[in-house]
Amino acid sequence: MSQESFSSYHPPIPPTSEETLFSWLRLLRSRRVGPTTFHRLLTEHGSADAALSALPDVAAAAGVEDYQPHTIEATQSELRAGKRAGARLISMLDPAYPKNLAQIDDAPPLLWCIGNTPILQRTMVAMVGARNASSLGTRMAQSLARDLSDAGFVVVSGLARGVDAAAHAASLDKGTIGVLAGGVDVLYPQENSKLAGDMIQSGVRLSEQPMGLQPFARHFPTRNRIISGMAELVIVVEAAAKSGSLITARNALDQGRDVCAVPGHPFDARAAGSNLLLRDGATLIRSATDVIDMLPKPKASQSQFNFAETAATAPRPKRNLRDIAKLHTLILDRLGPSPLAEDQLIRDLDLDADKVSPAVTDLELNGKVDRNAGGLITRVFKRG
Repeated sequence: MSQESFSSYHPPIPPTSEETLFSWLRLLRSRRVGPTTFHRLLTEHGSADAALSALPDVAAAAGVEDYQPHTIEATQSELRAGKRAGARLISMLDPAYPKNLAQIDDAPPLLWCIGNTPILQRTMVAMVGARNASSLGTRMAQSLARDLSDAGFVVVSGLARGVDAAAHAASLDKGTIGVLAGGVDVLYPQENSKLAGDMIQSGVRLSEQPMGLQPFARHFPTRNRIISGMAELVIVVEAAAKSGSLITARNALDQGRDVCAVPGHPFDARAAGSNLLLRDGATLIRSATDVIDMLPKPKASQSQFNFAETAATAPRPKRNLRDIAKLHTLILDRLGPSPLAEDQLIRDLDLDADKVSPAVTDLELNGKVDRNAGGLITRVFKRG
């Protein structure tokens, strides 16, 4: 098998062979290995196979005994399930992978896709909003989605009730993209099953989750980062003051995307979040023309990254166990239940990133820290 060399968390060489793609999937599905840890392990060890071999030792150094990577059998089972569902597994640097999404810090290394994958290279606009959307909000979502689709843009949303469903339905003929919180073969909510089925004729359903996974509440915030990450900008049509749509908007800001919002009546709680976004500087949207004026010209296809200048990673330095333990303590002392960006943690500790980042990985493998959407870190406090 060819070896892969890396100069950043995003590896420059895609898994081109089925054997390498298999190793990527097995590493990604291994216990406590999320997208950020996946990228870091590949950076440190040079290939998925090498990272899989090193995982038990890495976990042992973090205090986790008897750690075993995801099994070969379970990986084979997921690939078979994908084939049965007619899904395609694409890597982060596959030409079919969405260019914008590949640029975010915690980009999904792999995506399961069903449908017309070439649409993933077109210019995208995300549209999100209330599940219990008002009649006016639904009509606005339909109007925006239809006009943006007619102008050549692809509408991305989360296949939820309300605004999401209205946006998908209005842009169905020219292609729309639904990002699922569970497996790409699990249609949720059931009332949108026909819409989800129709979507793959000219558009795509996609998910980073394993095949067959039923979505839980914790999966939706991570799903939302994909919606915003794929798009040039995010439009919030209606959103309550505390809603998933505002999480998507925050993700968009963290990812350097523009956030737009449709104003709503001050007495309507379904518009409270949208109005808050406008108060805080989001662009006010009255029609699709306002959106189109902010966007680059739609592209039928977009090329992937140019990694010609990337260099091989330097040999991984040996780590002293006593120093590691001290660093783990320093990191945990700095963290709490409120999310903190890893860059901020590094600045707070006034240490080199190449020392802090592997230690954070240790703590994640040990279950002492969690990574949240946007690359934010929280400390895990066990009950009892």
